[in-house]
Amino acid sequence: MTTGRYSDQDVEHYDRPRRRTRPRTKERPTYDDAVAGVVVTVDRGRYTLLVEGRTVMAMKARPLGRKGVVVGDRVRVVGDVSGVDGSLSRIVEVTERLTVLRRTADDDDPVERIILANAEQLVIVTALADPEPQPRLIDRALVAAFDAGMQPLLCLTKADLADPETLLSTYRSLGVPWVVTRRGGDLAEVRERLQERTSALIGSSGVGKSTLVNALVPDAHREVGIVNAVTGRGRHTSTSAYMLPLPGGSGWIIDTPGIRSFGLAHVRPEHLIEAFPDLDEMTEDCPRGCTHGDDEPECGLDEALTAATVDPDRVASFRRLLAARSEPLY
Repeated sequence: MTTGRYSDQDVEHYDRPRRRTRPRTKERPTYDDAVAGVVVTVDRGRYTLLVEGRTVMAMKARPLGRKGVVVGDRVRVVGDVSGVDGSLSRIVEVTERLTVLRRTADDDDPVERIILANAEQLVIVTALADPEPQPRLIDRALVAAFDAGMQPLLCLTKADLADPETLLSTYRSLGVPWVVTRRGGDLAEVRERLQERTSALIGSSGVGKSTLVNALVPDAHREVGIVNAVTGRGRHTSTSAYMLPLPGGSGWIIDTPGIRSFGLAHVRPEHLIEAFPDLDEMTEDCPRGCTHGDDEPECGLDEALTAATVDPDRVASFRRLLAARSEPLY
């Protein structure tokens, strides 16, 4: 029998076979058997975790979608968490982050990049000489720390080559704590500052950051670079952030790759001043949209300066940090 163009023997007569798919459901796995872990490093889509004292390799589960997982994240993991060679588990949840350290590639780049999470302290490592200090980079790192809600700590290395007072005088009015180290010197004060907290170390290449990490964690084996005699800059030795436990279980440090730029396009002036409660209080009556910079009309900081109710050096230092958000680094 034929009907129209096709007969009942033609293939086109039959319905297209349906794909056999699982029925959709709003129910999602509860992952009741998931265990807690912490991300210690990330390498090309593979995550190294510490789970109950074991080193475990993991990948990100598909339900997490585009959600990033970074060093320092506290996560929940399912699958093979034995840690044996060749085993692989899945990260199914990233718990709420307490702090997030961000930066942009450039000051006009709208895309934020999360460097690490859950660190309480940002240790800004800078050499006093060889290479020379970069105050603008230090300023930017301080802005990033204040914006992230992290306590900054200046760590000045190579004090055997230059007097630290010259640099410290610039930051004393901000109330930023500091430690000073020298080659082969005692690190007791540094260890005291790192105890019972998670600290991230950042700094330019060649400032002695990896040397410091190796001294604090003898089995870290972080590669140490040298400073180019022509350019005065160090060679990148750390290629990815790595989280390490301090000996004795007294805290954690996160070693990060050497930085040469620190974009701050994501930082807003009203958020930055919140890190300075005494100054923030004086800006309550500022006009709407006031950035609290030098050229702002009717800024409460200028009125406080006129009334001599604020430390001029502290206002100047804050405004220097404010300007560092957009000033070129070099």
